[in-house]
Amino acid sequence: MATGETMLYTLNTTPEFDTWLDGVRDTQGKAIILSRLDRAEHGNFGDCEPVGEGISEMRVFVGPGYRLYFVRTGRTAFLVLWGSDKTDQQRGIRRAKALLDSLRGI
Repeated sequence: MATGETMLYTLNTTPEFDTWLDGVRDTQGKAIILSRLDRAEHGNFGDCEPVGEGISEMRVFVGPGYRLYFVRTGRTAFLVLWGSDKTDQQRGIRRAKALLDSLRGI
């Protein structure tokens, strides 16, 4: 982060998301995902769509089309639940919803 920049949001990640990201072998894709998360912390969430139950999907149009599923957890805090790519999108959404239910104790 450059001197003088202020983060507007705090993005936390689940261990499941961290494991998913560690498994992304596409080095260019991984770099773009990390850059996208950094931009989100500065208020630029880019192309996002709600997928239900308070979860949104951040779409990253590189490689297979990565999807990052996140939920707002406070006024300025977000939790990145899970990641997938376009080929696994529906399963990724179900996994993100299940993780959120688990965190909520449902």
